[in-house]
Amino acid sequence: MKVDRETLDKMAHLSRLHVEEKDAEKMMEDMSNILNWVGKLNEVNTDGVEPLTNMSHEFNVMREDVVKTDISKEDALKQAPSKDADFFRVPKMLE
Repeated sequence: MKVDRETLDKMAHLSRLHVEEKDAEKMMEDMSNILNWVGKLNEVNTDGVEPLTNMSHEFNVMREDVVKTDISKEDALKQAPSKDADFFRVPKMLE
């Protein structure tokens, strides 16, 4: 597929990109080459090939969700350099 200037301008507009005049010819050539290469994929025989939905045969392998307490709130607050009632005090980050 040959990409012309009108197509390049439309794609640049949709992408919110500014294409310099000196770069337009090279971009049209590159885009044409990419589209031609992708077009070759249409020639590949995919009969009998199952669509791939996941790169791994394993699906949603997760550990068992177990609730456990590693440290109590009180113990965590005891180790805090600065606290205010039940909250950690941290230095101000934003003005």
